[in-house]
Amino acid sequence: MIRCHKIDRKTAETDISLALSLDGSGKSDVSTGCGFFDHMLTLFARHGGFDLTVKCNGDIEVDAHHTVEDVGICLGKAFRAALGDMRGICRYGDIILPMDEALILAAVDISGRAYLGYRVSTPAKRIGNFETELSEEFFAAFVREAGLTLHLRRLAGRNSHHIIEGCFKAAARALRAAVATDARFAAEIPSTKGVL
Repeated sequence: MIRCHKIDRKTAETDISLALSLDGSGKSDVSTGCGFFDHMLTLFARHGGFDLTVKCNGDIEVDAHHTVEDVGICLGKAFRAALGDMRGICRYGDIILPMDEALILAAVDISGRAYLGYRVSTPAKRIGNFETELSEEFFAAFVREAGLTLHLRRLAGRNSHHIIEGCFKAAARALRAAVATDARFAAEIPSTKGVL
């Protein structure tokens, strides 16, 4: 089974083309007009083992908010679609990930229920043209559309770049574990309810 999905979404604020493969090799081609965000999506793909293409033309002359949120929406929709009926997936994933002085906890449950527990503070308000509060906006949009539970916690850290980079890497690693398939239960939905 090939677990991939492509989505095109155009609004008055953004024009996005996104393709995702859950069973990739970490290759990416990302262009959003926001350099720091491109960097985060690139390492998200790499550490998740996902192949990801993102092209976004957004109203970054206003700010990066619409671009970041709408890419999160598209990535979440593609993620959910690529999972199909979720038969055979491990469902859960977690990691405590170090990024230099930063230490980030990420835990995910592909549950069909959208919830983001985000306890990540950053000293700086901006990294390049990326407002640090947009990290939470991205994950909120992604989680809502993907239908999963994600907890992110900053356990340590002083450098805002390291903290946010740690969040994207940790989320990717946790998702990588959660979407992995278990051959012993390949025909089963990982829930006593029989559906996710």
